Amino acid sequence: MSAIHFHTIEAEGIRATLDLRAGHVRRLEIAQSGRKVEPLHTAPWVDDPAISGDETIPANLRCLSGDFFCAPFAASDLDDAPPHGWPANSLWTMTETDARQAGCVVARYELARTILGARLVKELTVRDGHPFLYERHTFIGGEGALPVANHGMTRFDAPGTLSFSPKLFGETPAVPLETDPKRGRSRLRYPTHFTDLTKVPMEAGGFADLTRYPIGSAHEDFVSLIENPKNPLGWAAALRPDKRDIFLSLKNPKDYPITMMWFSNGGRDYAPWNGRHRNVLGLEEGRTYGGHGHRASIADNRWTRLGIATALVLDPKGEIEVRNVIGGLPLPEGWSKITTIVAGPSQLTLSEAGGGSLSVPFDGAFLRTGR
Repeated sequence: MSAIHFHTIEAEGIRATLDLRAGHVRRLEIAQSGRKVEPLHTAPWVDDPAISGDETIPANLRCLSGDFFCAPFAASDLDDAPPHGWPANSLWTMTETDARQAGCVVARYELARTILGARLVKELTVRDGHPFLYERHTFIGGEGALPVANHGMTRFDAPGTLSFSPKLFGETPAVPLETDPKRGRSRLRYPTHFTDLTKVPMEAGGFADLTRYPIGSAHEDFVSLIENPKNPLGWAAALRPDKRDIFLSLKNPKDYPITMMWFSNGGRDYAPWNGRHRNVLGLEEGRTYGGHGHRASIADNRWTRLGIATALVLDPKGEIEVRNVIGGLPLPEGWSKITTIVAGPSQLTLSEAGGGSLSVPFDGAFLRTGR
C-alpha cells in the first residue's frame, strides 16, 4: 500500500502510524527497558488486493487494524453511515504539522465528512519516554447525540490474562453478533447479566472466565462491562506472556463509562473473515448502550435509567471532546494479574497480585476529571 495512505509520528521510544483511509492506528511500536513492544492487532487481509479493492466491504473492515474511533458505535441506524460510523470508514487529512516541542509530538487530523453537522478532529500525541499514545477526539459544532467509542484491539497467540478496574456489572446484548449458524457462532449466553467476571454464563452451560484468554474456540462474542463511577481511572490490561508484554487501555470514566470486550476467534465464516480472524480481543472504551446502535443509545434505556451515559451530546455553538490512552509495556517476570493502576501527576504505577510494582512516565493531567 502506498505510503501516502499513512502518517507516522514518533518521539523517543515510541512510534505510531495512522491509516488515513479510515483513521485506524495501524502500528504502535514502543521501546521500553531494552525491549520492543507492539501491542496492537492487524487483520490478516489488509494487504490482500481482493479485499482492499472490494468496495462492497466497508472500509472499516478492509483496513481493520489496531485502534480506531467510532461515532456512532455499532449500527448507524439513524443515517446512511457504515457500521461504526464515518470516523472508522472515511478519509482523514492531517491539518497541522507534527512539530516537536516540549518533549512531545502532536498531530491533528480532520475527518473528510461531517457527523450530525459537526467537524471531527483527531489529535494524537506521543511523548519522549512515555509508552503511551494519547488520543483526543473533538466534535466542533453539530447538533444531536450519538454513541462513541475507542476500538482498541490486541491478539493472543497463546493463553494470557486480563485485569480491569472495578466494574459494577457486565452484560451481553439481547442477541449474539451472529444469529445465522451458517455465518457464525457464539459461546456466551444472550442476553445475560453478571457481576462476577470469572463466572459468565455460556449458552451450552457452565461459565466463562473473562479474566483469562481464550474463553473458547471458533466463536464471536461481545460483552459490556460497566465502570464503577467512583473509579478515578478506568483501565484494562491484557497480559501476553508469550509476547512478554502488556497492552493497556486507559480512560476517564466520565468520558467512557463502558468497557466492551469483543472476542473474535474464528467465529465468522464469510468474507473477509472466512474463519481466519483468530485470537483477537477488542478492548473498547465507550459511551454507548453496548452494541445496540445509535437509535437505542440516544433513547431512554435500562442503563440511562441507572445514571449511565450512553451517548455524547454535541454542542451546536461550541466543542465537546473525549479522550483515551493506549500503550504497551514489557511484562515483568512472574506477573500474571494486575490489581491496581494509579495515575500520578507524572507517572503511572501498576501493582501486581504478588506484590510487585512498576512505574512508567505518564501525563497525569491528560485524563484528569475537571480538566
